[in-house]
Amino acid sequence: MDFETVIRKRESTRRFSDKKLERDKLEQILEAGRLAPTAKNLQDFKIYIVESESAIKKLDEAHPCRYGAPTSPIVCADNRNGFSTDESHKSGAIDACIVATHMMLEATNLDVDNIWTWAWGNTKMMQEFAMPEGVEPVCVLPLGYRAEEDHGSKNHGVRKEIAELVEYI
Repeated sequence: MDFETVIRKRESTRRFSDKKLERDKLEQILEAGRLAPTAKNLQDFKIYIVESESAIKKLDEAHPCRYGAPTSPIVCADNRNGFSTDESHKSGAIDACIVATHMMLEATNLDVDNIWTWAWGNTKMMQEFAMPEGVEPVCVLPLGYRAEEDHGSKNHGVRKEIAELVEYI
């Protein structure tokens, strides 16, 4: 589908069916993330794919927003090799958000439902998945197919006017 359709079609899914995500679609979604721009092209992110029963149980214990998705990538900042101007301004979290956005848009392009869920600094998640020091979860991106009982967000189409968001200087 064309880009205009993708950005208008994408919406947050909060109830997923148990239908498994096809491996080829997951690989296309991951490739879109791999191609995302990062500061100085340092590619300072790491993605953990949560699919197994044991990993899903760990994720559910650490994070309340999987919404039943059968596949849930955890997109992390890898602060071990990212760009920084100083210790308080590292690029990893921003880069991880860009990666997740590319993944969400590709998922939508492939008719895979998704939602971006906050996981920034989730220490329980870091422990459950034995993430190395310097790797920090930024978001979880549940992927799959919308359950029949999910009717979308009533606020999906609600947007501020462009004049409220943009100022020409």
